[in-house]
Amino acid sequence: MTESGDPLEGLDDVDAVTRAVLTASRVLVAVSASSLAEVEDRVTLPQFRMLVALSSRGATKLVAVAELLRVAPSTAMRMADRLITAGFVDRQTNPHNRRETLLTLTGEGRRIVGSVTSRRRRELAAVVERLAPDRRAALIEALTDFNRAGGEPPVPPTDADVPYPLGWGDLADLAAAPTAPDPAEGRAPEGPREQPADRSWDRP
Repeated sequence: MTESGDPLEGLDDVDAVTRAVLTASRVLVAVSASSLAEVEDRVTLPQFRMLVALSSRGATKLVAVAELLRVAPSTAMRMADRLITAGFVDRQTNPHNRRETLLTLTGEGRRIVGSVTSRRRRELAAVVERLAPDRRAALIEALTDFNRAGGEPPVPPTDADVPYPLGWGDLADLAAAPTAPDPAEGRAPEGPREQPADRSWDRP
């Protein structure tokens, strides 16, 4: 029988595991914030999420990006306008449907996504290196199961020439979720806005 005060007591308790994950999430949030520090004067967190979405999806209609980020199309349009003005996103006519407008990353937009995600990977690796090798192996198994339970796609290896995944849940589930305004984007600084040539990106 486990003695009172034993660190293994309650190890399988859902509340104990939840508290451990919440504690770990604070580490992950801190690393995420640190990785964005170098670009925070150029792009907000909601705007960066749009850049990551475009990195994952390639050329995409704005309404589809809004669904992925779970924001209203009008909010996504404001974000896109600012990113276009900043030179991180480009807007072009769909070559297969002239009535549609697509959003895509510019070279600078891709550079920002790559820089932030690379720094995030390095900072996480520095934390993992402090663990003993056997604990790293146990962590891989535990987090793999946790990510699978949460429906999160795996991050590609460092040498994989594929877009960085969006994250924040399964893409199909996000696309099917109802949209809502993003309050964080509302606090973004106002700047010059380029008006779209047409409003076709508002239509599904």
